[in-house]
Amino acid sequence: MKHDFTRWLPAIAKTPHQWLSTEPNRKLVMSVTGVLAIGGLALAPTTAAASVTSGPHTGAVAAIELATGRQAADPDLEPEPAPEPDRTASTADADRAVEPTASDTEDTAPAPAGPPSREQLIPYGVQGAQSYIQVDNAQRANAKEIIEVAKATGVGERGAVIGVATALQESKLYNLGHLGSYNDHDSQGLFQQRPSTGWGTPEQITDPQYAATAFFEGLKNVNGWQQLPLTTAAQTVQVSAYPFHYAQWEEQAAELVAELW
Repeated sequence: MKHDFTRWLPAIAKTPHQWLSTEPNRKLVMSVTGVLAIGGLALAPTTAAASVTSGPHTGAVAAIELATGRQAADPDLEPEPAPEPDRTASTADADRAVEPTASDTEDTAPAPAGPPSREQLIPYGVQGAQSYIQVDNAQRANAKEIIEVAKATGVGERGAVIGVATALQESKLYNLGHLGSYNDHDSQGLFQQRPSTGWGTPEQITDPQYAATAFFEGLKNVNGWQQLPLTTAAQTVQVSAYPFHYAQWEEQAAELVAELW
């Protein structure tokens, strides 16, 4: 942000532990007096780290179209009809069918998966000093939404860590609306995405599910993102004015993913 938030948020500027909790709200839009300091600004995704650009290029447009569902359907891919039920089985065979009992399935049911390991979440170690904040119910709900979208988009545990860390830096995991004169251009939402650069309408980018989907589709458009340091992967999507600030949230993001996965 281009303003010094400590001038208008003295309570937040003291310590992270003095932040006020709010009730969970999927569509939470923070007012100026309730917003936390935002370190970076979000533009459209790119396929390589670059300076601030005026708009999305071809690779970014493809990622945004994929995230927003605007790609044309392939007319050759008609859905296969559902198979007709087999009506030749005898009623005697049906009578002999026995539902499995609990004891029959206990030995074959897979064991519940535990939380992701640290090696999955932080495969290359953290970079630099780490920051921590206390998260309230609304922030935790937004982190959970990002994690669920990470699963749905196929970026897995590591992608979830990158997404949560990015939102911690951009919005402190609050779903921010427009902040008037304090707003960074037209950035809004968990990832501070900008309608003017193709991320979507203000209503779309302040929908946590939509915003997270757009971010992860942009991340998937970055070649080799799985092997990149977190701050490099996040910066390549966000094209922030503060490219190294994402790294400080990797540890807390991993803890949230391990807890909420």
